[in-house]
Amino acid sequence: MPLAHSGPILAAPDLDSVVRAVRARGLRVTAARRAVIETLFVAAGPVSVEEIASGLGGARSTVDDASVYGNLETLEELGLVRHVHLGHGPGKWTLADRARREYLHCERCGASRAVEPSLLAPSREAIRAATGYEARFTHFPIVGLCPQCAREGREGEPG
Repeated sequence: MPLAHSGPILAAPDLDSVVRAVRARGLRVTAARRAVIETLFVAAGPVSVEEIASGLGGARSTVDDASVYGNLETLEELGLVRHVHLGHGPGKWTLADRARREYLHCERCGASRAVEPSLLAPSREAIRAATGYEARFTHFPIVGLCPQCAREGREGEPG
């Protein structure tokens, strides 16, 4: 049964506010859940389940991938984390406040870059005007070529 997502996503949460939010929804903060949350806090950007599991250090011996997935899904249902897909690999997870970004992904080298949602506002508006759809670029990245790969591609083209 899905958990009720009550209230807004925390803005710039600290570890204690995330723990309080979990408890406020009637859930326990187990050692595994806390370890997953702590790992997301120290991550520089979206991370895979494997990256989270490897970041658990000493807690890793008691936390398997299924527990990591289960905790991430619960935290996502609470609106505290969310996942994004960057390229063709597995989904990656990030704290919800950090997820208020959209991503560009290079189809050649695999580099990803977060951008502010306002950058894509004109595209969102054009899509709504033409189709009526409210576009959200939050789950999948905008795919293209990073500046370096685009430059390398132009250098190899006949002039």
